Amino acid sequence: MPNSKSCHLDPLKILDHVRPTPLKDNGLTDEQKIEKIAGNFKEIMETLGLDLTNDSLADSPKRVAKMYVQEYFKGLKPENFPRITLIENEMLYDQMVVVRDIKVLSCCEHHFVTIHGVAHVAYIPSHGVVGLSKINRITDYFSRRPQVQERLTKQIADCLAYILKTEDVAVFIKAKHYCVISRGVQDINSETITSDLRGAFKNNAVTRAEFLQICL
Repeated sequence: MPNSKSCHLDPLKILDHVRPTPLKDNGLTDEQKIEKIAGNFKEIMETLGLDLTNDSLADSPKRVAKMYVQEYFKGLKPENFPRITLIENEMLYDQMVVVRDIKVLSCCEHHFVTIHGVAHVAYIPSHGVVGLSKINRITDYFSRRPQVQERLTKQIADCLAYILKTEDVAVFIKAKHYCVISRGVQDINSETITSDLRGAFKNNAVTRAEFLQICL
């Protein structure tokens, strides 16, 4: 710890305390992943009967590959986890801190189509606090993976509980799933709500009601 006021946290230690996404290390660099995905996606497009000699389609395999590795699924790499500094709670603040309407943009791991919505995240500080933008960045990091919404909700809560050394953490996500909107039942109106309430947010009826009123 550099001083008594703040300390930088090791991303790998943080991620060790978060329930995992099913992963298997294939040893490929980002460049190798892009090349391999582009080749495979080219085959998919050709199998669908698309003419890749057309100017509009010719570069699509590479575009999709770069999008997957560098944007959509950048949350699969520990190196992309946001830099987190835990700051001493000098003011002894002991009420809930809520960051609401955080953008959630993810991808359904079953059909690889978009999930989008909002997250409301709260905690009650114990010994430390983090910069408010870090909560947005943590949410975005875990969103940028092939996901199911239940796991995403738990991963954000696991992460914050470990970083902040408190069980008083709450995560509430409301999202639309394009695997429901664009295929299958094709329901454009339904939304999926998940929550993970811990500590006082789960056990204290007043705290729970206050947080859920903010969410709803």
